Order: sequence, then C-alpha cells, then structure tokens
Amino acid sequence: MASPEPIKFTDGAAYERFMAPWSRSAGALFLDWLAPEAGQSWVDIGAGNGAFTELILAKSAPSSICAIDPSDAQIEVARQKLPAKQVELSIGDAMVLPYDANRFDVAVMALVLFFVPDPRKGASEMLRVTKPGGIVASYTWDVMRGGTPTQHVWEELDAMGKPAARPPSAEISRFAALKSLWEELGICDVETRELVVERTFADFDDYWLSMVVSSPSGVIGKLSDAESAELKRRLQARLPASASGAITVHAWSTAIKGHKAA
Repeated sequence: MASPEPIKFTDGAAYERFMAPWSRSAGALFLDWLAPEAGQSWVDIGAGNGAFTELILAKSAPSSICAIDPSDAQIEVARQKLPAKQVELSIGDAMVLPYDANRFDVAVMALVLFFVPDPRKGASEMLRVTKPGGIVASYTWDVMRGGTPTQHVWEELDAMGKPAARPPSAEISRFAALKSLWEELGICDVETRELVVERTFADFDDYWLSMVVSSPSGVIGKLSDAESAELKRRLQARLPASASGAITVHAWSTAIKGHKAA
C-alpha cells in the first residue's frame, strides 16, 4: 500500500472552507486562556491564510504582529485581509525563523507544531525569538486521541484501505510530550489545557464540501468515482444529523503555555 502524500496547505480559499472556522473557534478559547496584556508584540508562526492572526488583532490588542508561513499562496490570501500597518507577513520556515533573538512578547503556534518535522527545533526557535519573561505557547489537535476535525474522514478512508496523511509529528499532540518538551527547553510556569470546540454544517453537502472536497490531502482526487461514492455513503451513515439535516462535529486540542526564563 502506497504511503499517503504529506499534507500541504497551498490553497488559501480551500483552507478557509476546510479549517479556518475550526481555527477561529479553538483560537478564541486559546487566546482567552493566554490572557495576554494589551500592547504586546506577537509572532504567529505557521499563520496560514491569517485566520488566527485576525483573532489576535480582534481580541488581544497587540502593538504589532509578525506572521510567517511556508506557503506563498496562503500568505497571499493573508495579505488581502490583514492590515499591513499592523501585520508583517513573511514566507519562511518555522525551524529557521528570520527574526532576531528576544524580539517578541508573545510567540505562538496555532495548529502548527505537529506539522513541524522537528518539533523540538520549532519550539526552540519560538523560544529564541521571545523576550525574557515573554509567553511561549502552542496548541494542536489531539491527533493521538482522535480529537482532529478530520477524524471521521480518516477512519473511513482507513477502513477503505485508502489512508489519508496524518501530521508528520502527531506524537507531539500528547500532553505528556508537550510538557516534556517545554520543560526540557527550560520554559517556566508551564500550564496545559484541553480546548473543546464544535462546528455545525448546514447539511451533509456542506460537510462534504468543507471537510472532504476542500481537504489539503486531496482526498477526492485520489479516489475513483466508485470509491468517492463509497466514502460519501460511509460518512452519511456515521454522522448524526438533526431533523433539519444539520450535522454537528466536535474536536479538541491540547494547548500549552509558559514563560521564557528572565
């Protein structure tokens, strides 16, 4: 059986349908939990199309934000909706950040750390660019305990012998792995929290377009017409719908925060 291709987020519009609503829901809980002071400098690492960056602007009154992502297509979408005066957008690698040490008050990775090939290196870079006393924080879907919004699709594809790609560093989504990494890096005042969110789709067609057709793993393009129809049948059978046909799906993530030692 061929290995699934790596997940790549290169279509900003598709990402908006697929993950941005989930990102905003979980991101709002995450920012409420961080409770940062207003007027601070932020770096949003793995910013994608800017969904979480927008939340920082709306909820946290930052003095400035640097947002970075490896996908030029995602950054281009972000440029169209984020104010250039407040957000500096860059294309770059989470493991080699193009920022000076001790630059930011708050460094965050929102739904990113489990996509970083070397999570330790990614977290080390996040810590490097944070000022002493600043916040270093991350949250990822709880992949190992089935918390990702795509869990239903993954399980049905697995059952069909067509496994979808998982994040390459899924193990870091475990609370134990996160706490071990933050403590190993010498981050202080470490706290963790589970963030539980839900999303309601108008009907199955809405779910299918958002979570399958728009998936960055390109699920539909890799299935025959018969396999696509079988996946649709399986998902319709397993997803509970309300009397109006609406479908509500739950997801949860593991979040961690701490401070850089003074």
